[in-house]
Amino acid sequence: MTRPAVPGTVNWSNVLTVASAAVLIATQAIATAVAAGWALAGLLNLGDMGEYGLMALFSLVGIYASFAYLRVASRAEPLRH
Repeated sequence: MTRPAVPGTVNWSNVLTVASAAVLIATQAIATAVAAGWALAGLLNLGDMGEYGLMALFSLVGIYASFAYLRVASRAEPLRH
């Protein structure tokens, strides 16, 4: 017999689901951002500093996308009962 959920308690199943998906999305978003910066810098012949600059800029966009995903996922899967 399962106990009824106490209001305000952590729903660990949803926390694990959201955390796992967030790690996967963050890894893909940041890796794609770094690859895009590297490819675009190579295409435009920007040199090493331009390459690092674009990779850093695009990585910030990837990090922002990861946090935006985390916010939406935590609303879709409530972390508390």
